[in-house]
Amino acid sequence: MKKILVLHTGGTIAMSEDHQTGAVTTTGLNPLLHQQLQFDEDTQLIIEDFLQLPSPYMTPSYMLLIKERILTGIDEGITGVVITHGTDTLEETAYFLDVTIGDRIPIVLTGAMRSSNEIGADGLYNYQTAIRVASCDESIGKGTLVVMNDEIHTARYVTKTHTTNVATFRTPTFGPIGLVTKQHITFYQQLIEHHCLNIESVNGTIPIIKAYAGLGDSLFPMILGSNIDGLVIEALGAGNLPPETLPALDHLLEKNIPVVLVSRCFNGVVEGVYDYDGGGRQLEKKGVIFCNGLNSQKARLKLLVGLNAGLDDKQLYDFLVEHV
Repeated sequence: MKKILVLHTGGTIAMSEDHQTGAVTTTGLNPLLHQQLQFDEDTQLIIEDFLQLPSPYMTPSYMLLIKERILTGIDEGITGVVITHGTDTLEETAYFLDVTIGDRIPIVLTGAMRSSNEIGADGLYNYQTAIRVASCDESIGKGTLVVMNDEIHTARYVTKTHTTNVATFRTPTFGPIGLVTKQHITFYQQLIEHHCLNIESVNGTIPIIKAYAGLGDSLFPMILGSNIDGLVIEALGAGNLPPETLPALDHLLEKNIPVVLVSRCFNGVVEGVYDYDGGGRQLEKKGVIFCNGLNSQKARLKLLVGLNAGLDDKQLYDFLVEHV
């Protein structure tokens, strides 16, 4: 018997459209709670209306609550988890769970781009598909997954790419790791193993800065004047910054504040190639941490997890640069 813990956390998948105004909002009653689903008879659902949050309301503190409930569920004998979630921050919650729980059991997040009473609503179908994937033996050892629109993506690389399209979730560079059909669930790629850290807190302030042509030092005084625990920078290209940012960057590094760098590009990885002032090779020499394969919002969460796990400088560097 498969025992699947279902945690509803809100989002469009739990909302309805007002046909007069077109506004989409929660009605206080999750429409998924009373829907008929089709799944194997040997699957038992343990359903909890865990949170009712619009996606922008999600925080690391709520993610921590979800993580703790899943760990309790594992002790209770659950074999998989399905989480319904708003799509705006779904990838962040998915990655947080992936990096704090690992691959102990299948954890599947899903959502919807259309509310429950809109024409072409996708929520119920995605929900049922997520249950199928969470119940599938082949999902064991895959870590946290995102399942929408008949595609299976790893939490580590998936991102929301379109504001309204039902095919919004994509995995740049690598593509989905599996597909769902009417009768089968098939995985085509094997994931690289990575470290996970079971933290008990999510304390820390880590802002994100996006580099652009002409970025100087005007933003950095605000950052330097605040009490931050780390900084993530979406750099240009393969990992480069305008030279005017270097004095402020040096000041942060002198204060032993970890600075993590990713690319603002949609595809590819960061690496120290250019050796001019502000070039990636010089930034690496200064001590900037190049975080490969992650976007800025996930790199921020990974840094937050590492800091709350109490990693020393070398451990934190190794944790952030591993190719996951």
